[in-house]
Amino acid sequence: MSRQNDRNNRGRKKKDDVIMNDAIQATELRVLGSDGEQFGIISKAEAIQKAEDLGLDLVLMSPDAKPPVAKVMDYGKHKYELEKKKKEARKNQKKIEVKEVKFSCKIAENDINYKVKHAREFLEKGKHVKLRVFLRGREMANPEWGVDVLNRVWPMLEDVGNLESPASQEGRYINMYVTPLKK
Repeated sequence: MSRQNDRNNRGRKKKDDVIMNDAIQATELRVLGSDGEQFGIISKAEAIQKAEDLGLDLVLMSPDAKPPVAKVMDYGKHKYELEKKKKEARKNQKKIEVKEVKFSCKIAENDINYKVKHAREFLEKGKHVKLRVFLRGREMANPEWGVDVLNRVWPMLEDVGNLESPASQEGRYINMYVTPLKK
């Protein structure tokens, strides 16, 4: 009885909506072997029996075909290999790190130079930099003050970065986005 329950549990739909074993609705299937051999068009019961004899699963590959195509395979191994490929693809992706440097409208020149020094270091390390000016209280009535601050900062970063987006207002912030130069 436990073997029957095991087979029924394996047949239920997984998270990734794979139809396998007893969950297959079709009466006749075109069945492929795990090594590429073709069993031809056979009944569902016969296909499940073949899969059990080999100790594998019957997985529905294309349910819309006439007749539906199923493959005898080790589904656990197949799923593992797909996950492995996804993991490898993620590992090869380049992650973009964005650093943020904040300014205010009433910032002194030496403070600007200090913050620009940090922004330059980030750009030289290959990180993207978001320059922000926070508008407080009545400064919201004059957002051009924040734009002026960022326009004073940009010439100091021109030699190490590209201007991705010029100074623009987003709510209480004036933002400028700078990316590192391609080497």
